[in-house]
Amino acid sequence: MPRSYKIKECFYTLQGEGAQSGRAAVFLRFTGCNLWSGREEDRHAAVCQFCDTDFIGTDGTNGGRYTLRECVELVQRLWPGGGNPYVVCTGGEPLLQLDLPLISALQAAGFEVAVETNGTLPVPKEIDWVCVSPKANAELVVTQGDELKLVYPQREAQAQPDRFADMKFQHFFLQPKDERGTNHTAATVAYCLSHPRWKVSLQTHKIMGIE
Repeated sequence: MPRSYKIKECFYTLQGEGAQSGRAAVFLRFTGCNLWSGREEDRHAAVCQFCDTDFIGTDGTNGGRYTLRECVELVQRLWPGGGNPYVVCTGGEPLLQLDLPLISALQAAGFEVAVETNGTLPVPKEIDWVCVSPKANAELVVTQGDELKLVYPQREAQAQPDRFADMKFQHFFLQPKDERGTNHTAATVAYCLSHPRWKVSLQTHKIMGIE
């Protein structure tokens, strides 16, 4: 029986964060995460307590269980043609499911393959673009890639920016934590001004009102 992938949602939009911000992309969101169940009643005990993404189940746009072939066909169908086809594999934690056969099949279909990961699981070297978003109290096993995007602030010592600044990433971003009742943008800007290796990453998709 062929392997199936549990997909929460899959849609075409603009990348809203980080170095690829503004680029057209198909977002392929896998269900599940190894740092939180996704259920609000479990948030207080989760390793990551500030996630703002729904990754439970398969009830989102184009969600469902897909074989490898069906998954690639879905991504192809959503790309309008032209340009540089780009798919962002995200979650939850996509590397719980994303594997080399799917990566290779997406690339064979002409797509540049990106992953957005919490960095606790090894990243296949075949992936074209690696964005790591470390979380406090989670062991980081991925210490190099294209961009490191740290949600800021995280109060724990393990998640302070200076811990990551010497790792082998091309881009270092601080992203203001989206926390109800508190705006962390000014603090993020201040840190980047005093530590110019870091750049501010805003969630521009929320500003633009798109997915």
